Amino acid sequence: IETGRGGNAGAPSDLCPAHIGVFQEMVKSECHFINGTERVRFVKRFIYNRQQYVHFDSDVGHFVGDTPYGEEVARYWNSDPEWMEHRRDAVDRHCRHNYELSTPFLVERRGERGADPSNLPGNNPRHPGPGRLLCSVMDFYPAAIQVRWFQGEQELSEHVVATDVVPNGDWTYQLLVLLETPPQRGLSYSCQVEHVSLEQPLRRHWEMPPNTARSKMLMGIGGFVLGFVFLVLGLGFSLCRKVRAGPEGRVPPPPECGCFPPGRPSPVSPPFLCPQSS
Repeated sequence: IETGRGGNAGAPSDLCPAHIGVFQEMVKSECHFINGTERVRFVKRFIYNRQQYVHFDSDVGHFVGDTPYGEEVARYWNSDPEWMEHRRDAVDRHCRHNYELSTPFLVERRGERGADPSNLPGNNPRHPGPGRLLCSVMDFYPAAIQVRWFQGEQELSEHVVATDVVPNGDWTYQLLVLLETPPQRGLSYSCQVEHVSLEQPLRRHWEMPPNTARSKMLMGIGGFVLGFVFLVLGLGFSLCRKVRAGPEGRVPPPPECGCFPPGRPSPVSPPFLCPQSS
């Protein structure tokens, strides 16, 4: 930006418009990218006292005057082939070159951190458990952003507190949005971020984890019941063996084979083979 001041050289340094005039000339260069570098448009604007008087558009290919004076400037610049070739090459020299340099910082970081919902413990010792939900949005640019909390599909507009957009010192920003309503078990909570760098809103879900103490208690009860069942089965098996052993505590031998006259079947099935006397 170049700024010039006109007036009497011996006039006091008073910026009141009645005593001194302030003149400003500004030049703005713009690069418009569509689908990466597949289509690139370069625009250079020349502005004097907030009024654009001439501009160059790479899609048009030459300077265009926006005021009578700008039309004279455009005719003069368009008549210089070397100067016009330099302007047309700015699409590659300025736009595409800077795109390759800034891609890792601006494009590849898109949605890199995004929204990170986390739980803050409650402050009431009589009611332990989750107290509030915090949505952290980190490393975004530009600063304009919208963050909303949802319970299921219903937006939560009350009990939502947000910090100011805090600059990180490297052109990026961060924002914290707090949901002060204690979350309930069985419900899903979502933090939704809307930003110009995102093709669609980014949403992150959070659900209250299961009650670990209750799960441990149920596992203990299940283990006790299973152990009791095995104990009953073991005692029953031992008692059955004692009953079969008789009063002397010995298991009776299996029945011996008896011999029967030829032609008479044995009552034992299958029949035992007995030796025959001659």
